[in-house]
Amino acid sequence: LEEQEQIDQLKHFWNTWGTLISAVALAVALGLAGWNGYQFWQNRQAGQAAALLDAVDAAAAGGDMGRLEQAFADMRSKFGGTAQAGLAGLAVGKTASSAGNAALAKAALTWVAESAKDDGHKAIARLRLSALLMEEKSYDEALKQLSGPCAAEYAAVVADRKGDVLVLLGKKQEAVDEYSRAYQAFSESMEYRRLVEVKLNALGVKASSLSTKAATEATK
Repeated sequence: LEEQEQIDQLKHFWNTWGTLISAVALAVALGLAGWNGYQFWQNRQAGQAAALLDAVDAAAAGGDMGRLEQAFADMRSKFGGTAQAGLAGLAVGKTASSAGNAALAKAALTWVAESAKDDGHKAIARLRLSALLMEEKSYDEALKQLSGPCAAEYAAVVADRKGDVLVLLGKKQEAVDEYSRAYQAFSESMEYRRLVEVKLNALGVKASSLSTKAATEATK
């Protein structure tokens, strides 16, 4: 009788909650299957993108602009959401720039700056693109490239480059402001900081005064 009572209680429990339990179990199983499928897809994408990145590097090493452009086009269309696509764009930009193909270099770097997955790749692309635009004397466009969101670790370098552009635009005080930001952001051990110091000195600003000012404000 006791066993029959337990069976009846179990039947009642299952009749009450069985559908919900089955639905939850099915949802969990589908979720796990979906996650495993997504991980497999991501790993496959990364592997295929790495192979195509090798093709980009090979074309860059051989200086084959046609093959380089085609390989990067394939990378963008098939694996644009991978980190390898950003690396490929940077490689294309560097190689094309060295070969004097400014159009291809700017196109590749613009794509990386706007569409790359990695924020660091975007920042590097903007810096390189700004250098190309400065060579073309497109200073306003160069400044525009440097004014977008930037990964924190590149903020000092971007500020320094902004200062360079502002100097070329004849905006001395704004250039000093950007150089000052860069100088204070770089650590004392970095050689880059000394380069920024030279630029500040050339504009009549003593970098040592910036350090003193920053220390004074920190103690307030």
